[in-house]
Amino acid sequence: MISKIFKGRKVLITGHTGFKGSWLALWLNKMGAKIIGVSLKDLKSQPHFNYLNLRNKLSHNLIDIRNFKKINNIIKNNKPDFIFHLAAQALVKKSYKLPKFTIETNALGTLNILESLRTYSKKCTLIIITSDKVYRNFEIKRGYKENDILGGFDPYSASKASAELIIQSYVKSYFPKDGKVRIGIARAGNVLGGGDWSEDRLIPDCIKSWSKNTNVTIRNPNSTRPWQHVLEAIYGYLILAKNLNKNSKLHGEAFNFGPSEKNVKKVVTVIKLMSNHWERVKYKINKNKKTIYESKLLTLNSNKAKRLLNWKCKLTFKDTIKMVVWWYKNFYSKQFDARHLTLSQIDSYEKIIKKIK
Repeated sequence: MISKIFKGRKVLITGHTGFKGSWLALWLNKMGAKIIGVSLKDLKSQPHFNYLNLRNKLSHNLIDIRNFKKINNIIKNNKPDFIFHLAAQALVKKSYKLPKFTIETNALGTLNILESLRTYSKKCTLIIITSDKVYRNFEIKRGYKENDILGGFDPYSASKASAELIIQSYVKSYFPKDGKVRIGIARAGNVLGGGDWSEDRLIPDCIKSWSKNTNVTIRNPNSTRPWQHVLEAIYGYLILAKNLNKNSKLHGEAFNFGPSEKNVKKVVTVIKLMSNHWERVKYKINKNKKTIYESKLLTLNSNKAKRLLNWKCKLTFKDTIKMVVWWYKNFYSKQFDARHLTLSQIDSYEKIIKKIK
């Protein structure tokens, strides 16, 4: 079982109060890991983390990832066995408004983690989560492979691609395969799941509008994305950490953790499927032609993860949407218990993992 490698181990998670970070923290807490969390935002702005009652179950540190001195101190003082670097400004639309902050957070923040580990004397496995948007997207039908050219037309994509170039440089310059620090890069698709309340993201926008019986505004209904449940991506991160910890040949490698081609759907298809599980679905199309640039087509090829890590998405597109909507429907019920519900979905996913090899 994957839990054995993390039980009793020190695990540092940057961005632990965010959407993916809180799911990862809860899962690792369930496994018995000793978690050190680093996050920028105040707890009030991270409802999912609050609902999971995680604050007293880990070391909670409010630190700006751009502050090298504080990041260096938290690593040196806690001496983690594993680091999952998720802290980021993760929204494309927001990156147009705050390009400097986005690039500093995503590129400089990653640099600070690497620089802190450059003189680290203990064995450590570092998983850096970037994005499916690191690729220079020519909007081709085939899925992007890990060795395709990196780039980015918007500030967010460029910041993540920049981070990867920094990672490559540090791996080649300071972290040899026979060294104590091993580094892996994880690129996932568009993750969905309960507890995501981010602005300008499809599912949260839909849920917030429909819960008030109002229309949700859709920017690009025909845009195609690789949709996957957040647990699929997180399981990929955990599997990569486990294998990298044991196998130095994986050091410095990047892995796509994207869904199968069957889960690559248009935005409007996602909404229509959600209507099977949510009443009063309403939406309107934003016809403003002056909207910011966002790619219309993006898919990932995850054959490398399947071949070297034995990882693949386990959930169908229909099951993914059903799980996500079920979480939010429960949120608006009187008996809502986020921790219990989220743990039950983790438990269900673990059973699927055991069943589908």
